Amino acid sequence: MLKAAATVTLAYILTPLFFVIWLSFFYQEIPSFPPEGYSLRWYSAIWNNDRFLDGFFLSVRVALIATTIGVALGVPAALCIARFRFAGREALNSLLLLPLVVPGIVLGIAIYVFHVEAEIATGLPVLGSLGGLIGGHILIVIPWTVRLVTASLGGVDRSIEEAAQSLGADRFTTFRRVTLPAILPGIVAAVLFGFVSSFGNLEMSLFLVGPGRTTLPIAILQYLEWKIDPTIAAVSVLNILLIAAAMLLTDRFVKISRVV
Repeated sequence: MLKAAATVTLAYILTPLFFVIWLSFFYQEIPSFPPEGYSLRWYSAIWNNDRFLDGFFLSVRVALIATTIGVALGVPAALCIARFRFAGREALNSLLLLPLVVPGIVLGIAIYVFHVEAEIATGLPVLGSLGGLIGGHILIVIPWTVRLVTASLGGVDRSIEEAAQSLGADRFTTFRRVTLPAILPGIVAAVLFGFVSSFGNLEMSLFLVGPGRTTLPIAILQYLEWKIDPTIAAVSVLNILLIAAAMLLTDRFVKISRVV
């Protein structure tokens, strides 16, 4: 019964992916069943659409920068929460995890209003800027980092760190030689989840992009407003392959299954 339930659950999860991949090879422009034939024309159409290409490169750039900064901020925050006891510790932990709880539209509106107020107060061109977009994406990377690294720290035996310090290692050396290798799978998982969350974010990005800037999810949404051909399915398949390749490549160096 357990195997049957697992099979049904897996089929339920993979069925939409199967139909998206199948649809991307349809020959006809308006999807219908059964298909009239199969073609790769929709994959070639992606490279002729500048909005998809520009959106892809902008999404990759924003996701890379936001993931780098978010992980750099989230790892020390996770260490502080997991290793120290201080007043407001639980409140700080809840605050850092809040972007995972707040709906993306609400978070986007809140950041947009903040940008408006900041621009009025300082006169700096914050609204619609690339920096403002990256700052918003950093907020959705930090919670993943804190959550996964904190979980990894929970499995680290403190006595090993204490033994290293008793043998003459300072705190930085202990972290570099003992703690960091132990929590490396959590950091790698945080990088992956943070990058995927940023790369595929739509709700918040709608409020933060400026004129002339379009991320890939927004480009897909705008395309769907005018056309319903299988080009969108082809773009989705390439996204799936990109994320799968990143996970497989990372898993060769650090086993993600240790924390995921």
